Amino acid sequence: MRRELYKYLLGCISFAFYCFALYAQPAKTMLPDSGIKVMTYNIHHANPPSKDSLIDMDAIVKVIRAQSPDLVALQEVDQLTERSGKIDQAKYIAEKLGMHYFYAKAMDYDGGAYGQAILSKFPIKATAVRRLPSTAEPRSEPRILGEAIIQLPNGKSLRFATVHLDAQKNDTNRILQAKAIISLLANDETPMIIAGDFNAVRSSEAMHILDAGFEHSCTECDFTIPVLSPNKTIDFILLDKRKSWSVLSHKTIKETYASDHFPVVTVLK
Repeated sequence: MRRELYKYLLGCISFAFYCFALYAQPAKTMLPDSGIKVMTYNIHHANPPSKDSLIDMDAIVKVIRAQSPDLVALQEVDQLTERSGKIDQAKYIAEKLGMHYFYAKAMDYDGGAYGQAILSKFPIKATAVRRLPSTAEPRSEPRILGEAIIQLPNGKSLRFATVHLDAQKNDTNRILQAKAIISLLANDETPMIIAGDFNAVRSSEAMHILDAGFEHSCTECDFTIPVLSPNKTIDFILLDKRKSWSVLSHKTIKETYASDHFPVVTVLK
């Protein structure tokens, strides 16, 4: 009798685990149906443009939290600099939001580092910092592409990158950097999204070069800078043309306090 009861209980437990696995299975494939929400945001090292040297980390966190993105590309991010109060900004934002993060250093700055960051609700499998080319222009900062391989809930991988191209008036460096990004695309068949501050408008030569490998998440793109009297669009989310994407929504967040750029958010399928 005891043996029969044991077998019965074991069967019940096995059936319960089977039902749980069966019930949990759709969650693994939920992401492609609901879409991935992607955000790009130049945070101006968390210095509100109206507040001179003030660093307001929580203002940046609030803006991002309000959108609840799955993936975020950040630009102009300080790490342990004097001007930002020795805060590791990427870590601070990620911990406040409960997200994974990767900091991509572009250069040493003010006792710390200055660069870009990626935030992700999903696990980050691998990371890389790609140095982008430039001429010997003395005013040009080192430019990089920060890249992370994201493990999606459906088991697939995604290359997600943050970029901040050269800001000089002459577009020579941006053209060089755009060409380098196109060459990076060919190195891996994993679908790629690049988001960031391109310091270039849609009609520029640098953006035309990127058009060879990427499509935009917006057709009529709202202005993204400056926040008080916006007059141009330089912040974009670019989608790998080798794959088929559906843009479920796209918007520019008209938040005027936290940074000198508006963040851009798109939902992709």
